Formats: sequence, structure tokens, C-alpha cells
Amino acid sequence: MDLARTATRATGAPATKKHHENLAAIRDGRVASVHSWELVTAVDGPGTRLTYFLSGCLLRCQYCHNPDTWKKHDGLITPIEDVLARIRRYLGVFTATGGGLTLSGGEPLMQPAFVARVFAECHELGVHTTLDTSGYLGTSASDELLDHTDLVLLDVKSGLPDTYREVTGRELAPTIAFGDRLSARGTNVWVRFVLVPGLTDAIDNVDAVAEIVARWPNVSRVEVLPFHQMGEDKWNRLAIPYPLHGVQPPDAALQERMRGQFRAHGLTTF
Repeated sequence: MDLARTATRATGAPATKKHHENLAAIRDGRVASVHSWELVTAVDGPGTRLTYFLSGCLLRCQYCHNPDTWKKHDGLITPIEDVLARIRRYLGVFTATGGGLTLSGGEPLMQPAFVARVFAECHELGVHTTLDTSGYLGTSASDELLDHTDLVLLDVKSGLPDTYREVTGRELAPTIAFGDRLSARGTNVWVRFVLVPGLTDAIDNVDAVAEIVARWPNVSRVEVLPFHQMGEDKWNRLAIPYPLHGVQPPDAALQERMRGQFRAHGLTTF
């Protein structure tokens, strides 16, 4: 297989020699299973970002707007050389805007070897790197990977363990442990919290998130992200029952109440 030139669709078909080669290449970071990429400004980190959405995620967030990223084998097998070539193409844009590369998902730490390789190459090129993660797989991030991570967008999806489990189907503790590790390292973190009326908006849940985050002095900002319904069509196309049908986006008053709760803990909040 010519990894420098070949991009193929991963499938759940019976294992073949090529399939095994793809899996081995993913494990050592020569390729990644990629859902998509885009060039964006004012989201996913500072400046203009080249954002790659990697396939695969263990969480099943009720408000996920990209359920088509959940399965790693649904992505496009993409050689690292192709990604690096696109990064080089936008070096001028990154320099002019203070931007860089963001790896998102899905969950990029499902493919940690690729993240580590790409971020190391970015630093050789002088490109700012951002990791967008739930932190649930934080133990998969090596110290070397984090050495080449300039910013982490950490999704703290709820502050109460029971609510976190209701939202994601998983446990809160790994995210807190990863946040503690980033704090000890002094890694710059932007915390993200999705505000869903009737699911994550309870005062005690938001206060719990704020209390967790306030103990991390490396958090430079908190972003309260209002829930939207733009992902429902994808759930329907995939024939996955959508649990938030009919839920309305939060109004301005509720959003400002949430931001006030974070600000009350001394957190810079947007």
C-alpha cells in the first residue's frame, strides 16, 4: 500500500490484507481515519484554523451534531503526508491570522499516534496546535503528544457524575483526571460547556462544572455553547433514535445566567 498517495474508505467488511495494513498504519500514526476537514475562522481555537475531524468516539452525547463520526471504520483512510501537505499550503494564512491546526472529532485521542506525529511536525513548521477533546481518553495522550500541544479545547460536558453519565453514557472522572494533568503541566486550556435546556442547565450541575474548572489555573477561558438542532437530520439519516427531538435552544436569559455562574467563580467566560 502506498501510504503517501492512497486514501481509501475504511469499512466494516471482512478483514483483508489491506484492512490489516490500514489498522497497523493507524496504530503507528502513518495514516488516520478522517471524517472531514475545513478551514474556519473564530472557532476551534485562535485565528484561522485548519480543522481535521477524525473518526471514532466512545461517548454517545445526546446533543452530538456529528453522530457520523462515532465509528472509526466509517472514515477516510488518509496518509499523514496528505495532511502535512495541506498544512504547508496554509502556512501564510496561519502566520497572518495567528491560526494553526486543530484536531477534533469524533475524539482525536482515539488515534493518538497520528495526533502525536502531526503535532510534532507542526511544531517543526512553527504551526500552532490545538487538541479538541472530551478528555475521556486523556490517558492515551503521551507526554510527548502534550509537549507539542499548544492549546486544549476541553469539553466538560457536565459537573455531576450522574448528569455526565446521562449526557454521554460514560463517566466524568477521566475528564477531571485529564484536566488535573493539563493543569499540572500548565497547558493552556479553553473549557467548553454545551448548554441544553432540561439536560445540562440545572444550577447545581453548572456550579459543579464551574467548581471543577476553577481549580485549574491554566484555563484561560470558558465558552458556553448554546444547544442547537442542526444534528437531528444526521441522527435520522443514520436511523438512530434522537433523544432531544423538540428541545428548544436556550434563550438569551438562560445563557447569561449560565455565564454568570462561571464568572462568579472568577472564570473568563464567553
